Amino acid sequence: MTTLLKSATIIDTSSPHHNQTKDILIVNGKIFKIANSIQQESSYKIVELENLHVSCGWFDTSVSFGEPGYEERETIKKGLEVASKSGFTSVAVNANTNPVIDSKSDVEFLINKAKNSATSLYPIGALTKESKGENMAELFDMQQSGAIAFGDYNKAITNDNLMKVALLYAQNFEGLILSFPKNNSIAGEGIVNEGINSTQLGIKGSAALAEHMQIARDLYLLEYTGGKLHIPTISSAASVKLIKEAKKKGLKVSCSVSAHHLILTDNELGSFDSNVKVTPPLRTKNDTKALLKGLKDGVIDMITSDHNPIDVEHKKIEFSHAKFGTIGLESLFGAVNSVLDLETIIKALTIHPRAIFNQEVTSIKEDSIANLTLFNPDGASDFLNQNILSTSKNSAFLGKKLKGKVYGVFANKKLVLN
Repeated sequence: MTTLLKSATIIDTSSPHHNQTKDILIVNGKIFKIANSIQQESSYKIVELENLHVSCGWFDTSVSFGEPGYEERETIKKGLEVASKSGFTSVAVNANTNPVIDSKSDVEFLINKAKNSATSLYPIGALTKESKGENMAELFDMQQSGAIAFGDYNKAITNDNLMKVALLYAQNFEGLILSFPKNNSIAGEGIVNEGINSTQLGIKGSAALAEHMQIARDLYLLEYTGGKLHIPTISSAASVKLIKEAKKKGLKVSCSVSAHHLILTDNELGSFDSNVKVTPPLRTKNDTKALLKGLKDGVIDMITSDHNPIDVEHKKIEFSHAKFGTIGLESLFGAVNSVLDLETIIKALTIHPRAIFNQEVTSIKEDSIANLTLFNPDGASDFLNQNILSTSKNSAFLGKKLKGKVYGVFANKKLVLN
């Protein structure tokens, strides 16, 4: 198949065509030619869209699908279709399934299910067996089968020695260890940010201190062991400061932030909407400001949707009993595009996540593999139920104003348009 992208503004700081508007000719999945104008032929698939912008394919490093075990939330096939139409050419899929992804065969199951999709799926294997936090899973075997990192999704590793051993052991094969930032003893039974809003609403609060203490512990262990540590979805100003200091020391630590933590605060709790019940909990305006600054300064490496579909039976119930989680693939770009500059967004969705998760960093130039996201950074719209592509509809951004539009992707020799 030959595809011609007409008048596409290229956003890629590694490309010689950065910030230039060009025609891009793709032949058999490779970028054959980039020029000011390319002659159309009848056999070409022409893509001509309003204010078309193109970047290297976006990579979301924290995505949950239901399959296996929770197919009513999202199947792998449907989830990858949503990811493609939301602009993601790669997703790292968490191990929070039933059974938990904690073995070689589980990893191979996910990879086989994702074959022939435009969006590539990369499994994150569980760090501990059944994600119970007791015994380390077979990390090396999972990596040999295709796992790109290891972590128990949204579950803290309370055993200090287990985390120490994991950081040491993974160095034998350049493994990346994930540690969810939550001290369970400090957090207790809290389900929202501890502060003025939790007190006024009478909801049990979880202090940001729980996040800070876990990060501090993990950074001390990392300093002792060496290795590579990734801290997913930090949510507070103090966390940014801790990671900034660790990076100054030369520690191999990276971190991500979810789109909803960059924009939404615990002021959303007044409506008791269970869609904004997430973990870590939404924090304060001061925290969102610090997180945005951390991204711009390069302390925070990447943005994630932390896409976590939850079926209606576990979300449309009393707030205190509802499960944690929000979907986010469809809304990520429109949300962060309203608070961040385009280059910061693209770096946080392409170069940084690919480098840290040991994936090939691509570039938009001739003779390169075409791994592209197509979007329009301009225009505003309300995010409504009809904009949700996922099977589950639990979005924290419902009713919010988003900026820009994602058209789709070209990846794995496939064009998918939304």
